[in-house]
Amino acid sequence: MELIFEKGAQGRKLSLLPKCDVPEKKPGCERQKALRLPQLSENEVSRHYTALSKRAHGVNDGFYPLGSCTMKYNPKVNDEAAGLKGFTDIHPLQPEHTVQGALELLNLAEKSFCEITGMDAMSFEPAAGAHGEFAGLLLIKAYHKKRGDEKRTKIIVPDSAHGTNPASATMAGYEVVSIASREDGCVDLEALKAAVGEDTAGLMLTNPNTVGLFDKNILEITKIVHEAGGLCYYDGANLNAVMGVVRPGDMGFDVIHLNLHKTFSTPHGGGGPGSGPVGCKNILAEFLPGEQTSQDGEENYHLFRPENSIGRLRMFHGNFLVVVRALSYVLTLGREGVPEAAKNAVLNANYLKHLLKDDYHMAFDGLCMHEFVMSLEDLKNELDVSALDIAKALLDYGIHPPTMYFPLIVHEALMIEPTETEPKETLEEAARVFKQILKDAKANPQMLHEAPTTTPVRRLDEVTAARKPVLRYAFAEATEE
Repeated sequence: MELIFEKGAQGRKLSLLPKCDVPEKKPGCERQKALRLPQLSENEVSRHYTALSKRAHGVNDGFYPLGSCTMKYNPKVNDEAAGLKGFTDIHPLQPEHTVQGALELLNLAEKSFCEITGMDAMSFEPAAGAHGEFAGLLLIKAYHKKRGDEKRTKIIVPDSAHGTNPASATMAGYEVVSIASREDGCVDLEALKAAVGEDTAGLMLTNPNTVGLFDKNILEITKIVHEAGGLCYYDGANLNAVMGVVRPGDMGFDVIHLNLHKTFSTPHGGGGPGSGPVGCKNILAEFLPGEQTSQDGEENYHLFRPENSIGRLRMFHGNFLVVVRALSYVLTLGREGVPEAAKNAVLNANYLKHLLKDDYHMAFDGLCMHEFVMSLEDLKNELDVSALDIAKALLDYGIHPPTMYFPLIVHEALMIEPTETEPKETLEEAARVFKQILKDAKANPQMLHEAPTTTPVRRLDEVTAARKPVLRYAFAEATEE
């Protein structure tokens, strides 16, 4: 498919932009060279972007069971709320008395998400999940530093953790200690006890964990870390399975981040927008980044900087409109709807797992939470059909592939998260497709090696794409007459 820069011809134009409402140019500020913009008709532009949309797959196109990423349908009412002029036509540098509604929203959002998570305070400044992780680790670091306990230089991370966990810990200046999981996919308590000590700053964990299991020893895990003098960090990536049902704060966690763009209704993917607010118990609240909201009596809202704030992680108050969507989502669902969504996510995952368990090997037995992991190692060894081959074949049926080869502790892994927004019929059709692909693999393995065959773009050379990516368009230099 041609890029838009490769289309059009000299002299073509369209009238999509509104009339400029400011002076068109200021003397001395003109560009030295004209912008290299393609010249196209409105028809050409419309067709180009329509063609692009047909090559993308989102939750509006079909089943999107991307494990650990909660690619669920997001109600459009929350987009409407975020599009209200009172939220879109304001500026963060306006005087406080002119943005009372926005400050009230941030204050209510903080109270709402603290109630859901069991935290005491929250900052919406971090821009995404990994940014929230980094913020949380800086809070832990500030806490130990203020207490003069700077010998705590290590963060414990299970081997099944999201890759951002050890990366964030390293960025915060910590040494990462990886502990192995037990055969049941949960934390090895003996390994944890052996790992903690006077140099332990904290533990990073998500529960349900990365293989979709709720660790039955979670209270013992956080107790072990606390008794060693460390703090417990909760990765909120999998909160969709337990929101409104059980709170990280009640599990013993001291600091968390949320992925509002995964769990609380902002379209996820395509590079943004994201929001990774960091919440904490009172012992860490004085270190929160940026500015917090407070209420003066019952009417006026103000901004204040926590006493020992770690400083700003980005400008202003984070991705504000993502917070608007998230609060709209929570208020719409209410006290009954939030836990119902979590329970339906767990129900859907277990139903699809049940439909597939006789055909595919499940990495872990028993009930899962919001997602489950299958191992295709036997299929790979017997027929040379890999997890990648199965994932590519799903594209021919209009299903987005699940997460491949993660977690690393499961060989030839496929991680599937149906989410709560899919109906029973979609799950049954997905199971039928998975079973059909398995039959095709056994009958003709080569067919799977060539999949997908019906998509606009066939199987790509992913190795070359990763090693030699083309990241910018090379304009042909104009020739002088």
